[in-house]
Amino acid sequence: MVLFLILSAVFLCLVLALVPNLVFAIVWVVGKIAHVAVPYRWFGYSALALVVLCLLLLAYGYFVGRYRQVVKEVIFEHHDVPASFDGYRLVHISDLHVSSFKQNPANLQRVVDKINTLQPDMVCFTGDMVSFTADELYPYVNVLQSLKAKDGVFSVLGNHDYATYVRDFTDAQKQQSVNRLIGLERDSLGWQLLLNESAQIVRGNDTLSVIGCENHSCSGNGISPIKRGRLDEAMAGTSGFRILLTHDPTHWRGEVLGKDIPLTLSGHTHAAQFRIFGWTPARWIYPESDGLYTQGDQSLYVNTGLGCTVPFRIGAPQEITVITLKHKE
Repeated sequence: MVLFLILSAVFLCLVLALVPNLVFAIVWVVGKIAHVAVPYRWFGYSALALVVLCLLLLAYGYFVGRYRQVVKEVIFEHHDVPASFDGYRLVHISDLHVSSFKQNPANLQRVVDKINTLQPDMVCFTGDMVSFTADELYPYVNVLQSLKAKDGVFSVLGNHDYATYVRDFTDAQKQQSVNRLIGLERDSLGWQLLLNESAQIVRGNDTLSVIGCENHSCSGNGISPIKRGRLDEAMAGTSGFRILLTHDPTHWRGEVLGKDIPLTLSGHTHAAQFRIFGWTPARWIYPESDGLYTQGDQSLYVNTGLGCTVPFRIGAPQEITVITLKHKE
């Protein structure tokens, strides 16, 4: 990971240094035509300043940004929220990529402690527990075991959880890794992992159905996109107010819209782990890249994750989302 950061920094520095030099080349040509002398040193200073800025940003993202946490409060109003669940608080987290906490395991403990302090009714995790194989989870079982909510922790699998990116694994070895991860989440962590399944929470005469789909990409973006979700199967037998957990936000526009699912939770994008003035390059790939989106009576919330696939976060800190359900007249 450190090598990747160094190579990325060198590449970005070269690109940034090239920009003022290209500008200088254009100005120099114009100067020759107009017989005007152009002092080069100002372009050199600009190139140096851009390189230094780039290095400072990367250093910040690596040492500070990737461990900074924010709690986002979202009020979700909908006319289908039952009266018994008015004010119901759920915490939405995603994309732990637990191996990214290897250099700072105390940061993961702070995440868990912060969530427990919020005393949520339910915690929803929308996939990518690991980056490559289930073995990454073993050192963090004790920490994640302590994550608590009144009605439990519900989770789904993300694209990384299928050992998709381990090149030398056979299909059988990948499935073994998936099976280990399933066992760890369900048995060791005590989470309710939903694999094209649902769970119901009942209060009085009202029901809240939590639907969990396996990873299902509807865009074709990314390397080896996974399409294992079976939404109709997952919805079977559900009633009341439905919340869907699905890792890839493209699933919402590709299949969920038009179904009786008022609220969908997803992750996957990380907001490219880079956001400046509210903009992230993830929007070039994902129309729904971060935050809350609404179309008609249906909404999608995209959480930008807690872990990293590359070791920095700039302007896109670790996100813990608190969603409060409100009945709308």
